[in-house]
Amino acid sequence: MSELVTRAGALDAADELAGTRKQFVLDEVVYLDGNSLGALPAGVPGRVEDVVRRQWGELRIRSWEESGWWTAPERIGDRIAPLVGAAPGQIVVGDSTSVNVFKALVAAVRMAGGDRDEILVDATTFPTDGYIAGSAARMTGRTLRPVLPAEVPGALSDRTAAVLLNHVDYRTGRLHDLPSLTAAVHTAGALAVWDLCHSAGALPVGLDEHGVDLAVGCTYKYLNGGPGSPAYLYVRRDLQDRFDSPLPGWNSHAEPFGMRGDFEPAAGALRGRVGTPDILSMLALEAALEVWEGVSIEAVRAKSLALTDFFLECVGAYAGEGRVESLTPVAHAERGSQVALRCEDAGDVMKRLIERGVVGDFRHPDVLRFGFTPLYVGFADVERAARVLAEVLR
Repeated sequence: MSELVTRAGALDAADELAGTRKQFVLDEVVYLDGNSLGALPAGVPGRVEDVVRRQWGELRIRSWEESGWWTAPERIGDRIAPLVGAAPGQIVVGDSTSVNVFKALVAAVRMAGGDRDEILVDATTFPTDGYIAGSAARMTGRTLRPVLPAEVPGALSDRTAAVLLNHVDYRTGRLHDLPSLTAAVHTAGALAVWDLCHSAGALPVGLDEHGVDLAVGCTYKYLNGGPGSPAYLYVRRDLQDRFDSPLPGWNSHAEPFGMRGDFEPAAGALRGRVGTPDILSMLALEAALEVWEGVSIEAVRAKSLALTDFFLECVGAYAGEGRVESLTPVAHAERGSQVALRCEDAGDVMKRLIERGVVGDFRHPDVLRFGFTPLYVGFADVERAARVLAEVLR
């Protein structure tokens, strides 16, 4: 034990991201649930107070112009863009992840053309993505076929219109091969739609580099935007003129204040907007994203892998053989920023962990999930979490 404690201290001392921890409101708890809800950035409360008291309370409707409310969806989208490898002008923030999945998938099917009558969806996806894919298939008259990500290349055909995939499996933490799967989808003449909820802010994504067509993601996990913070939609620049949203609204109109009866979509990614932006949570997100200034996503990825490696080593040393089984791949190329452990009495174990100040989460029926947010999780946290887990298991 003492050797691992010493190593944790040395790793923390050498950590180039250690200073970012000061930008969060943290207590003595080891918080390993940032893959569900990120910690509170210290600058957010003051910003929200200003939005409520001054921008809303004093300026009122003038804030749409004077406080930049109107341009917030695309302005904040441009702040997210470098974290997912996108150039400016391709991301718009607003609505929920679920709504954006629907917009992206239906638009992808429409762009693919009427002779392609099948949608492929990740068979291991978060349930909502599957529900929405089913609804999109019914609405567009397509057949929905669930397949495992590894089976996608073999399942593609000239019938495939679009493929909806998760970059990281929410349950196991497995990282799927976005570059090769996107290339396979394109070779088949279909469009690739990626859900980045469990990768954005934790590892490089490379949307532009790898030619991803459409992508969506939430902002309340590794981006620390707060509970229910708005999601985002990426539309590759050369597809924007063809993007036909199934949810056109006055905010996506070329003349939003013209109040015309006919719909003319706005230029660029703005046609992904729908209704009035949720300003309070959107501007809280904008303040939260300030913690990323001067931080490279490559450095975040390097620390993420080091943290998860160290956690698996500590669990192996402290818990011993057979009590838990890791569902998360050992290979770095196949791992996101979480570790999932199978444990027979996982629900009860997680309750006892939380009581002792180690916060992760539980997924039915037998999975303990631990998310590692490199901006505020350190190696001493990792060692403590593994030690407490072993004590609880005993």
